[in-house]
Amino acid sequence: MYKILCTTLAIIALSATLPLTALAQTPSSSDAGAIAKQLQRYELTLNAADIDGVMELYAENAVFMPQHSLPVVGRDAVRSAYRHVFDTIKLNIRFEIDEVRPLSSDWAFARTRSTGTVKVLASDQAPTPEANQELFVLHREGDGQWRFVRYIFSTTNPPTQR
Repeated sequence: MYKILCTTLAIIALSATLPLTALAQTPSSSDAGAIAKQLQRYELTLNAADIDGVMELYAENAVFMPQHSLPVVGRDAVRSAYRHVFDTIKLNIRFEIDEVRPLSSDWAFARTRSTGTVKVLASDQAPTPEANQELFVLHREGDGQWRFVRYIFSTTNPPTQR
């Protein structure tokens, strides 16, 4: 009887701590702020065509899903994709963060919009308007930094008239 009572009390005590454990693992507003800072860094590195800066924001197992392209999987492939982007165009954009939503203590997503201009480097044409909507899935890695694990975007510009 004593053994059953001890086991029951242990289960009750453990059950009482579960809600506290769940609260302790909920990301704080400082996490949302850290994610917003990463998105601001992304804006700056894109505008500077800083491939090393961009890559600091991506996780090892990242997937980059640019519009009108197949997914790019892994850091080396993501680096190559950005190298191609920066060799082809010059961006001058600004991100608007619409939503940062924690999914757990180490996972979150962010929804953004960007506007600005894009200049094709191999062209004499003036920069043209750029506008996208983006979705980022982020993971807090072992060093405490939030990094992009998945990133997809699509244009919000109207289709060009032919």
